[in-house]
Amino acid sequence: MKIKPKLCAAFIAAMLFASCAYAGFMPDKVLRWGGNSEGGVPFILYDPEDQSKLTGFETEIAEALAAELGLKAEFVQNVWDILIPGMQRGLYDIAINGIEVTPERAEMINFSIPYYVTYLQMVVPKGNPAGVSNLENARGHTIGTLRGSYAYETLAKAGITDIRSYENEATAYQDMQNGRLDAVVMDAPMSIYYSQFNPMFEFVGEPIGRMEYAMTIRKGEEEFLKAVNEAIVKLRDNGTLRRIYDRWNLWSPVMADFFNDHRPALEKPVMYDHWADIQRGARNWGERLKRYAGFLPSFGKAALVTLEVSICSMALALFVGLLIAVCRLFGPLPLRALALCYTEFIRGTPVMIQLFFIFYGLPNVGIRLTPFVAGTLALGMNYAAYESENYRAGLEAVPRAQMEGALALGMTKWEALRHVILPQSIRVSLLPMTNDFIALLKDSSLVSIITLVDLTRTYGQLATVNYDYFGTGFIVAVIYLLIGTPFVRLARKLEKKLNVSLRGRRVVAVHRAANYNE
Repeated sequence: MKIKPKLCAAFIAAMLFASCAYAGFMPDKVLRWGGNSEGGVPFILYDPEDQSKLTGFETEIAEALAAELGLKAEFVQNVWDILIPGMQRGLYDIAINGIEVTPERAEMINFSIPYYVTYLQMVVPKGNPAGVSNLENARGHTIGTLRGSYAYETLAKAGITDIRSYENEATAYQDMQNGRLDAVVMDAPMSIYYSQFNPMFEFVGEPIGRMEYAMTIRKGEEEFLKAVNEAIVKLRDNGTLRRIYDRWNLWSPVMADFFNDHRPALEKPVMYDHWADIQRGARNWGERLKRYAGFLPSFGKAALVTLEVSICSMALALFVGLLIAVCRLFGPLPLRALALCYTEFIRGTPVMIQLFFIFYGLPNVGIRLTPFVAGTLALGMNYAAYESENYRAGLEAVPRAQMEGALALGMTKWEALRHVILPQSIRVSLLPMTNDFIALLKDSSLVSIITLVDLTRTYGQLATVNYDYFGTGFIVAVIYLLIGTPFVRLARKLEKKLNVSLRGRRVVAVHRAANYNE
């Protein structure tokens, strides 16, 4: 049997990969770590004073870990509740984002030794009007927490039925401030940074439960796991972790017992004080405008991602949609059936499910697409089904007699479609196509779940960190409007041009048919 060189090389590489230490897992000398920077105080966030700077106590831990391993840290954005699927997908080498150790997760992935231990803290509106102070008397009240978290499981086990789950911390506390929640239960670090500076909130009750944060690593990478554990121990023993926790004011009696370190603080809480100054600072319009101006570079980069994904997806949708419509109306029976099944299946399933399937499901059969390609393909193929219906409506709006006349004059079916039918049908379909592009522009926000940072994701990151959904949201709405307006105007101009030239195209088509007969 002839052995293919590529298979041989792959086998040798796999053997070396399995026998070497952590450096073998990162041949490019980069430690890619996944996390969610949206509302990630004090875990992972972009500094409100410098939007180009990623900060947070877990950011510092990731950088210290990479340095200890002799690697360079590289952050990869992803949604918190799919950090583990993203790691299994190979988007990054390790996930670090307040991920609690649970038996269910341990069945799917490897956990490092814990790097932080904490508990749940209950926060209520000032004065505690609902009288909620513990899990027992929280029954019958509306309690908010993070989706898919240890806090959610704790509340459910305590018999609390009205639990409101949120994707990020800030929106839960915002809802409580707006009177929609009686209490919020979250990890102590979140409670400290999202409510301790707010005079409208207060802490109540004793610490609830106990949880351990650990880094997640793929199954089968035991050598890498061993190297990470050794690095964490070194960072603990040389005081690096303790200094990070002191800087962020996250050292607690629980951590002192866990690390067996009861010394006074090694560092001043400079990052905690920095955050406190930002939250307690004045909020006049001059400062707001200055802060909004600082958002523009981030919004500019995100707008480019949104525009690129939208244009590429729409181009794919228009091309595939036209093929489907033509096959459905003029193709042989098998093609008509296939086109109908495709349209009904795509329209009958959520676009998010399709996006998850393409990005996270296809790798199971050996198809791995980049986030941009996967996002473009998912949105393009989804909107192709809707565009095919627009085209079909346009094609059926053209009188059947025109096709018959073109065929009678000597044209083939495809020549009649190209020169007579399609120009008229496109003019009819142009307006709904424009509406679909505007809808696609907004639906492009879904690509944030596969690590692409678009306008909507950037809005979430900035609004939750700065507690400003109104002003930041207004800026994002204006940007979306500015992006979509040129395309609307272009469609109107094309519509007018097609309306004027349509009669001329009919005359040209008749002359061409006459020439064929001659």
